[in-house]
Amino acid sequence: MRYENEGGDEGQYTVRELLTEMKDISEVVVDLAYASLLFDSQEIGQEVKHLESRMDVLNHEIKIRAMLAARKKEDAVMLSGLLELAEASAIISRAAGNMVDLLEMGPSRSPFISFILKDAEEKIRLLTLCDSSDMGGHTIEDLSVEAETGMRIIAIKRGIRWMYDPEETTKLKGGDVLIVRGTEDGFERLRRFASGEEEWPMYPEED
Repeated sequence: MRYENEGGDEGQYTVRELLTEMKDISEVVVDLAYASLLFDSQEIGQEVKHLESRMDVLNHEIKIRAMLAARKKEDAVMLSGLLELAEASAIISRAAGNMVDLLEMGPSRSPFISFILKDAEEKIRLLTLCDSSDMGGHTIEDLSVEAETGMRIIAIKRGIRWMYDPEETTKLKGGDVLIVRGTEDGFERLRRFASGEEEWPMYPEED
């Protein structure tokens, strides 16, 4: 995602690109906020705060574009919908930022987080890709992870490095720690593949 690149070059993007980035951030930032609370991770929480700040920058840039483009009332009316969409995305990121403030309470004082999410249809879970798993060496796209298991990979930790909302072209490696979102059945299926207990359907061993 483009939010990994900073440098104040938003002016080079089209409005469509700005809105696309805001959509991408709004899709992942709430999942990351929940993950930071579930796993008591200040590191993930800091990324949520970073995305919140990035969203504010994008929202501000879109407002400037709208002001420059509106030459008459009809233009302003047409652009108002765009501004409402951008503001809605920014509100989502602010809510996620408020969520991670709960990290200051510490895990022992916020057990209600796990309780609230216990009965959720989709859960956020964590697993490690074993060296024996044949998922290693293949991209998320090649494996069609979400289509095959129903689980979406929302973050990968590789060594000390985090990759948030990884691209489909990201190649998985043994030892990767995956934060995933989906159903309980989907997680169990992915866990068996990730642990090497079962072969990935697309890559059976040759006789």
